[in-house]
Amino acid sequence: MIMKTWVKILLFCVVCTAFIGCDRVTKQLAKEHLMYAAPKSYFHDTFILEYAENTGAALSFGDNLPQSTSFWLLAILPLLVMVALFIYVVKEINNFTWFKTFGLTLILAGGLGNIIDRIIYDRHVTDFMNMGFGALRTGIFNVADVCITTGVITLFIVYNSRNRGLIKPNNVEDAL
Repeated sequence: MIMKTWVKILLFCVVCTAFIGCDRVTKQLAKEHLMYAAPKSYFHDTFILEYAENTGAALSFGDNLPQSTSFWLLAILPLLVMVALFIYVVKEINNFTWFKTFGLTLILAGGLGNIIDRIIYDRHVTDFMNMGFGALRTGIFNVADVCITTGVITLFIVYNSRNRGLIKPNNVEDAL
């Protein structure tokens, strides 16, 4: 069954909006329940919920940049990249497998989720999750970060599968 282009684009936009909404809701819940509370530990500190605000990129990279430089490098430039990604997906969506489209959707949603924080909250992105074992831990992250990471992993799988002949670009059955 070949799906019409506009239906694919609509589905792409709806799924992207749903992931952005999930990110917004979880960040708001973190502000309400974690901002002034002690960290909450689960499974013997394997998963910790604790409130943090990040004015840098991943792992606070660029946190000490001047405010105007930070705004342009960490909000406006990524926003332009996300707009370009959106245009690329809309123009090429018929050439993508469902798996590739989903990966790009996750990247767009995650990128926009963090950009929204940077613009609305003066460069401050809400983070609240931390995972690890003992001293081996992730940085503190959020749902948008999970979306971006999962999207990149998905595209990596698509790329490697295509190079090994496992996924053909226009064969929907193989992509599912």
